[in-house]
Amino acid sequence: MNENISKNSYVDKFSLNPVSSLFFAIAFLAVGYGMILTYVGVYLQNLGVNQAVIGFINASFFLGAIASSIFSQKIISSVGHIRSYATFASLMVISFLVQALFFNEYLWAFLRFLSGFAFYALLIIIESWLNEKSSQTHRGKVLAIYTIIFYLATAVGQLFLNIEDENSTYIIFILGSILILASVLFISLTKIKEPILKPFEKYSFPKLYNVVPLALIGSFFGGFFVGGFFTMLPIYVTLKYSSIEVVSLFMSFSIIAGLFSQWPIGLLSDRFGRRKLIAFSGFYIFISCLIFMFLPDSIFNTYLIGILFGFTIFSIYPLALARANDVVDENKDIVEISRALLFTYGLGSFIAPIFLGIGLSFYSEFIFIIFALLGLFLGFYSLSKKRVADDDMSVFVNMPVASGSIIVELDPRKDLDYKN
Repeated sequence: MNENISKNSYVDKFSLNPVSSLFFAIAFLAVGYGMILTYVGVYLQNLGVNQAVIGFINASFFLGAIASSIFSQKIISSVGHIRSYATFASLMVISFLVQALFFNEYLWAFLRFLSGFAFYALLIIIESWLNEKSSQTHRGKVLAIYTIIFYLATAVGQLFLNIEDENSTYIIFILGSILILASVLFISLTKIKEPILKPFEKYSFPKLYNVVPLALIGSFFGGFFVGGFFTMLPIYVTLKYSSIEVVSLFMSFSIIAGLFSQWPIGLLSDRFGRRKLIAFSGFYIFISCLIFMFLPDSIFNTYLIGILFGFTIFSIYPLALARANDVVDENKDIVEISRALLFTYGLGSFIAPIFLGIGLSFYSEFIFIIFALLGLFLGFYSLSKKRVADDDMSVFVNMPVASGSIIVELDPRKDLDYKN
């Protein structure tokens, strides 16, 4: 018995300690990512760039993310994880520094595409390493730590926007570059074995819709909400208050609320089902938008709506993924389906800035009208689907606010014995 206890203790230590360098790397990476992602829209708005153009520039980041999910794995497999990480981190830093030096709409759209491609390739590298060192027993624990670190680091990144200096633009882009480079230090010295990455697999979305329609729609809407939140809501707040401090606190409060919402929403969805929680989230967004549109203008009310949004929009994709795990039988490849849902989530994130940017250039409340209509549709659509029997339900798993295509490998639900 003592021998077994000693062995289990060794397994626990072996499973978690070697990946600590990866957690430090993702923390620095997420701080830089969160800071620049929010700042770009605010900076362009202050330059007087049209909101539709800002939407296209911001959408380029997520277009890069989509391209990364298709092409980056082949690059990583060819040259190795450490070299790939250094390469993509350098590419991201170059894009940041060139943005600090020059401004041109087309150039910035290209640079945002490069940074999106590089960032999501870096996530794939880190996630594949985490998966390599995570046993079936500890996979859920590793994913939970990863999620918490990503949320907290992204929230911290928003606070750096408060730098007050006549050269604040240069400082923020340079600081973001330093943070990305700092993450390289933890990766370059790691001794973790490099895993083998599978090539990108094409997805049949019509076929997927027939299998998991609510999960597919939920993933797309979740991506739309989150993509619109990060790229266009900071512009709305800037238009309203012309204060970077308000923007940074608004975003930080929202992201922290998103982190804390994961556990209660997960527990409720395990008890009442994903269908009801997705419907609740949709109606919740609808009501929140209506309340905000009729509330008196104040900074407090703006922070309040940020918290309300954060408490809901970041949970829609994990709920959709849980729904897919509930309805897919054991004969189907849940990993392939999960990757397709993540791809759909990225597609929603890409479309949101373009659509909302065009609308925002005509009407300042356009974002809330669209969010409200989509939330209402999602609520009724979810209720129109069949309920899953309790015995067929899996367990809700928290997900980071941004993730690469390898995140599904970390999902403990891909193991059959994780289902109830």
